[in-house]
Amino acid sequence: MSFCPTCGTALAEGVSTCPACSGARSAAGPGIVATATPASSAAGLEPNVAAALAYLAGLLTGALFLLIDPYKSDRLVRFHAYQSIFFNVAWIVFWMAWSIVGVVLGAMTRGLFFLLQVPVDLILFAGGFALWLYLMYSAWHGKMFRIPWIGEMAERQAGL
Repeated sequence: MSFCPTCGTALAEGVSTCPACSGARSAAGPGIVATATPASSAAGLEPNVAAALAYLAGLLTGALFLLIDPYKSDRLVRFHAYQSIFFNVAWIVFWMAWSIVGVVLGAMTRGLFFLLQVPVDLILFAGGFALWLYLMYSAWHGKMFRIPWIGEMAERQAGL
């Protein structure tokens, strides 16, 4: 008995395509067992590790895992890659808008707003950093934690 090299399903003798995944039978020949290697171990990363790494460098790693072949078809990795991209774009837009508001209000109050802006910046930065760490942690555990609005967009984009 041989096994499908794509999905690992046991194949009966004389069957040329896998009934589970429609993959072609290995050309290993009769009497030789073609063993299947999962896509994740062939690439070197488990899907949960790839999903967590999608958050590591934001836009760059999110897009990278959408392009790498074994991961672009994995639901968990696709969702977290899209959520990483959308979260980072939203974070960048938020900081740009907040900085513009800070400069305008700082100029209007002759610098007094800057005394309020510094502690607020630190709190916002710490909150964003904690959310980023939690997103990586939940992806590493295989959970699909959805950020409101952003998670829904990522879910639609990933086709879930």
